[in-house]
Amino acid sequence: DVQLVESGGGSVQVGGSLRLSCAASGATRRRYCVGWFRQVPGKAREAVATHYNDNERPYYADSMKGRVTVARDNGLKKSYLQMNDPKPEDSGMYYCSIGDYCTFVAGAYEAWGRGTQVTVS
Repeated sequence: DVQLVESGGGSVQVGGSLRLSCAASGATRRRYCVGWFRQVPGKAREAVATHYNDNERPYYADSMKGRVTVARDNGLKKSYLQMNDPKPEDSGMYYCSIGDYCTFVAGAYEAWGRGTQVTVS
């Protein structure tokens, strides 16, 4: 089984920056996709960005392009989501997930972390 742990959330002011981390452990496929999603109470999880565990370019949801940047350390099975100049509407619980293919559909991912809360004010 794969375990995912997110970290780095917290409170940040508009105009600031925040870097979220996702660490994977356990058995992973040779090639997999990491998905970053955000969820606010009462709403479905919304895709933020996805990327494979190689050097292929990441994919960003249209609403997040230019506002977040993905970085990764494939050897350490870590993914990072850099948030620059976040807005209050970026607040929410951020989750990372693993699946076979990169998609913005949350249901396609097999394993999820518990999330890390981001509050922008």
